[in-house]
Amino acid sequence: MDKDITMRLAQQPEADALLARSPLAALVGMLLDQQVPMEWAFSGPYTIAQRLGADDLDAQAIAAYDPEAFAALLSRKPAVHRYPGSMAQRIQQLCAYLVEHYDGDAEAIWRDAGTGEELLKRLKELPGYGEQKAQIFLAMLGKRFGVRPEGWREAAGGYGLANVYRSAADITGPESLAKVRAYKQEQKAAAKAKKPPV
Repeated sequence: MDKDITMRLAQQPEADALLARSPLAALVGMLLDQQVPMEWAFSGPYTIAQRLGADDLDAQAIAAYDPEAFAALLSRKPAVHRYPGSMAQRIQQLCAYLVEHYDGDAEAIWRDAGTGEELLKRLKELPGYGEQKAQIFLAMLGKRFGVRPEGWREAAGGYGLANVYRSAADITGPESLAKVRAYKQEQKAAAKAKKPPV
């Protein structure tokens, strides 16, 4: 990845630096980004690397790691996620998929993607990545990492729009993080209001 990229998702310099330089760390951070605050999710890859005694995440090493030991590694206080056991399993599934389909090279997912649609399809094939997560990550690649195959904004849907604060793709510091958080709260409130009473 581009060495000049600055990330602010973890709001922690070392963790953000890892996200900026490591495609796998960025993918794992996005995978962890559910049911926990965004900063907690995106600092997870750095915590995992530290506990593995490494400077970066290695898909082959993680895929081959003993599942119980890997779950214990994520569960150690402070836990990497609210659900460290199930997330450990998902991370290993993601890494095994990368080893099988991309020779363990996470960046290969987008390196030669010709269009935004093609890239979105590849992201949606990743274990743990549904439509929304894939679109957010695609928007992040375009907005933060300069990965912009033809039609990337359209493929990313509402997350690809310029000058919005909807997701992790739009965070450049504490101020934008607060705006994204406010947007998510509005969405939750709107969804709750639509639900019929039980």
